[in-house]
Amino acid sequence: MGLTKSEIFTDVQNEIASLAKAFAHPARVAILHQLFKSNSCICGDLVDEIGLAQATISQHLKELKNLGLIKGNIEGTSVCYCINEERWEEMKEIFSSFFNQNIKTNCC
Repeated sequence: MGLTKSEIFTDVQNEIASLAKAFAHPARVAILHQLFKSNSCICGDLVDEIGLAQATISQHLKELKNLGLIKGNIEGTSVCYCINEERWEEMKEIFSSFFNQNIKTNCC
């Protein structure tokens, strides 16, 4: 397996690819939906709502947190997660710029 040569791509291209990972698995999309629906969520609630194992939910939460899309606060023995509003707005702007590009040629 070859390594990704991320250094040959622009920072924006790398960031788009990195953020797109958040949507590359339906469990992460379901977690984001649930967090938007409830405004905040304790990890145990996510397990009940989504129906996946705690370890699986934790892995997906870690990926979303590493991307900066969610943040969490420790409350006793639980961690309460919510959408990182500032990062979410940044991501919307990045994807909006990317998807709103005009096609300049007629091909095929």
